[in-house]
Amino acid sequence: MSDRFRYGAYAGGPDPLAEPYDPGRAVDELGDRILGGQGVRDALRSLLHQGADGLRGLDELRRRVQQRRRSLERSGRMDGVLERARELLDRALAAEQEALFPDPSDDARFREAQLGELPRDTARAVRELADYDWRSPQAREAYEQLRRMLAEEVLDQQFRGIRAALQDQDPAAAQALKDMLADLNRLLEKRSRGQDTERDFADFMAAHGEFFPEQPQSLDELLDELARRAAAMARMLESMTPEQRAELSELMSQALGDLDLAAEMGRLGDNLRALRPDLPWSGRQRLRGDRPLGLGDATEALAELADLDALGDALAQDYPGAALADIDEEQVRRALGRAAVDDVRALQQLERSLEEQGYLVRSRGDLTLSPKAIRRIGQTALRRVFASLEGTGRGEHDVPDAGATGELTGTSRRWAFGDEAPWDPVGTVRNAILRTAQRGALPRPAPAAGSPGRVQLAAEDIEVRETERRTRAAVALLVDQSFSMVMNDTWRAAKTTAMALHALASSQFPADAIEIIAFANLARRIAPHELPDLDANEVQGTNLQHALMLAGRFLDRHRDAEPVVLVVTDGEPTAHLDADGEWWFSWPPTAETVALTVAEVDRMTSRGIPLSFFRLGDDPRLAEFLDAMARRNGGRVLAPDGERLGGYVVQDYLRARRGRRRTRR
Repeated sequence: MSDRFRYGAYAGGPDPLAEPYDPGRAVDELGDRILGGQGVRDALRSLLHQGADGLRGLDELRRRVQQRRRSLERSGRMDGVLERARELLDRALAAEQEALFPDPSDDARFREAQLGELPRDTARAVRELADYDWRSPQAREAYEQLRRMLAEEVLDQQFRGIRAALQDQDPAAAQALKDMLADLNRLLEKRSRGQDTERDFADFMAAHGEFFPEQPQSLDELLDELARRAAAMARMLESMTPEQRAELSELMSQALGDLDLAAEMGRLGDNLRALRPDLPWSGRQRLRGDRPLGLGDATEALAELADLDALGDALAQDYPGAALADIDEEQVRRALGRAAVDDVRALQQLERSLEEQGYLVRSRGDLTLSPKAIRRIGQTALRRVFASLEGTGRGEHDVPDAGATGELTGTSRRWAFGDEAPWDPVGTVRNAILRTAQRGALPRPAPAAGSPGRVQLAAEDIEVRETERRTRAAVALLVDQSFSMVMNDTWRAAKTTAMALHALASSQFPADAIEIIAFANLARRIAPHELPDLDANEVQGTNLQHALMLAGRFLDRHRDAEPVVLVVTDGEPTAHLDADGEWWFSWPPTAETVALTVAEVDRMTSRGIPLSFFRLGDDPRLAEFLDAMARRNGGRVLAPDGERLGGYVVQDYLRARRGRRRTRR
């Protein structure tokens, strides 16, 4: 017999055949956010919260949590049991008074007076009627229905699904309930003493499992659910008016007293509080709907509201040490369904993949970008820059002549006078053999039998190996980090430019040395790993003098390289270092600040280092100052808009390298 198979739509979670999400795409999205002006932590947070291509983020889940919360708040009123109790009591009293009215006896008049003097408070009226001998069968039935309803509601708020055990008023069922509560309290008290309860829990469920249709799989699961509902009931009482709270508490006490369960239920409440003190046992919550809710439904609604609040906090991830692992999948499933659990797992897997593949590094509980991720983001910045260029000019770093030093190209050529390139022995001998063969004669003398022949080499036979020589540059990029860069909305472009230039130099010209120097009131060198998180300085000051000093020291360490100095700024110098090494700020600039800055420009000029200034903004004072410095130095000034800054800087870097190549040949 052949096997038979049935096929249908897959409904067990995410598509198992779907292409896995590439963490590299997430790094690219991180890069877009970082290059857009966010810091690393904020970029990672926004990626997880806003989601990525193909992934729903935490904010979408929080929005759905808030929708569910608003729906619950409008689901009904908490005082439904009081309203129902009053309705049944009024029905019993009306039926009794209707039965007494035609009776002319004094007993009937006495009973009418007794009923007329009942307190308006439902709980007190029910208590005073506990020993009343009802004349009307309909009144007696309504009153008994009231008492049964109270018992069912009181227990239903703590134990979902227990209502059926009380409806048939079987004494055996009531006794089974008492036994269950006693055993449950003994089990919880054993847990509180730190004793092993695994076997006891199994015995408990075997004896009393019919009271727990959810079939918890462990004592912790049972404890969590019972404590969750008990805490919700405590909050519900606290959220009522004092009159409602007193009335409901009295009705509950009467119901438990009738069942002889008051002591065990009180003991259960104490045990649950002791074992789960972390739950919200106090706090006011509101249900604003029109439909009256029973105690069980109201308690479940308030418990779910608390779950949603906790879930919303976990999804917000805005507390110290927050991690996606903090999100309770069971809470997500209860509140939003299985699909939302899949979304959370996908985000958790993304975070793990970013760590496992070396894009993120966890340090002291915080996630930071690894050098691998920084390189990839730098390439993203470079792609942005080249996208704005009319022609790339990428890779134009080869000197067209060959030399003795450099990398072999894999090709060879005939030797020319003055060549210092290494010989190609195989090619040289081959040329000699071919030359003599073409002349129709072998070299003389003839070789003896068994001995190799000798080949006569001529200058024309010599073959040399082709090499390429690459120029080496030392590049200093000076980036204005003053607060005005943020105010003028130019910092984002400057940061992108710095990352793009670093990526270009490290990938296309690995022999080049590059230094990023940020300057505000002071200047400092920026390590590559600092670039993604680099932000503008909130301190006033544009200390170009200090930046040029650091650039000069950097170039001193690379005297064998061609110097390239690029300056990006949106303001004239307003700060300098004094004789004691302290920084000084003044607006408008003082003569001393200008003089010290010009002195640093002159030092660059005396060393034959032209400066390229990239002026951002339309400040006429800045334009006048930079034009004067360019004339003094022999450099030049470019005024790109923010979006094209990176393209201008990269083009100038490539132009400078090509220009040097021509002058050195």
